[in-house]
Amino acid sequence: MKNRIDLDGAQALAINSLVFLAEDSELLSRFLALTGISADQIRTAASEPGFLAGVLQFYLAHEPTLMRYCEATNTDPALFQEALRVLPGGPQEAY
Repeated sequence: MKNRIDLDGAQALAINSLVFLAEDSELLSRFLALTGISADQIRTAASEPGFLAGVLQFYLAHEPTLMRYCEATNTDPALFQEALRVLPGGPQEAY
């Protein structure tokens, strides 16, 4: 099956997902706790290879969070797995 998303689309999905969680203090707190970074390090971390894949993995690891984003943005949840496969740092983690 061919991906419906390219690298630019995958990056956009991950960035939009990051913005979505940054706007929710509960999600942001959980993300920061799981990643071990602080809120003031996000901008720097976002430029690191693999960070955007990590954002998608955060959503994929918790279905209620994934579905909350997808319902709010009318996004197909399957795009997260497809995007993860094309992002740096994602292919070895994708199932």
